[in-house]
Amino acid sequence: MIVTPTLDAERELQAQGYRFVAGVDEAGRGAIAGPVAAAAVVLPVEAELPWLSLVRDSKQLSPRVREYLSGLIQESGIAVGVGMVSPADIDGGNIVKATRAAMRLAVSQLDCDVDFLLIDALTLPDVALPQRGIVRGDQTCLSIACASIVAKVSRDRYMRELDTAYPGYGLACHKGYPTRQHLSSLRRLGCCAVHRRSFAPVRRLIEG
Repeated sequence: MIVTPTLDAERELQAQGYRFVAGVDEAGRGAIAGPVAAAAVVLPVEAELPWLSLVRDSKQLSPRVREYLSGLIQESGIAVGVGMVSPADIDGGNIVKATRAAMRLAVSQLDCDVDFLLIDALTLPDVALPQRGIVRGDQTCLSIACASIVAKVSRDRYMRELDTAYPGYGLACHKGYPTRQHLSSLRRLGCCAVHRRSFAPVRRLIEG
């Protein structure tokens, strides 16, 4: 069943005096190549934006609809920030640390005085702002769902650039996820600079 996200959490917080509430989500956590990305989005809660009725968790939308909505979010949002953490930095720690780092970067890019964070599943202990982690927040909370769309579209665009720099792996197609095509290319070509060497399929190849 597809759940329709709402502005209930944002409105509740606004009623408590929080003016700028940012939704935060990631993209690319399960990939074996490319960065992990995150976005933070502050929506104009009181504005009547008909296109918000189209917003869902990014995984439930087609690429065309994601691109369309990402443009509208960038255009109509009070503030939008994006952060990415490289494969090398992911390998230097772990994916949870890297995801949190990407989220912190995204929040730091917001050009308004955010006073509350709604985050999909996680919290950010190093960010000195009131916050709430919401399990499946990208399915229930509109600002988090919008952040999931912006993060996914931003990362997908970057993966298309990496496909040009590292041809043969199909990065523009599978976006770094461990599909059958990607694993076959990995065995044939070996890993490249944007593969996450600490992730099992890549690590097994390196270790022989």
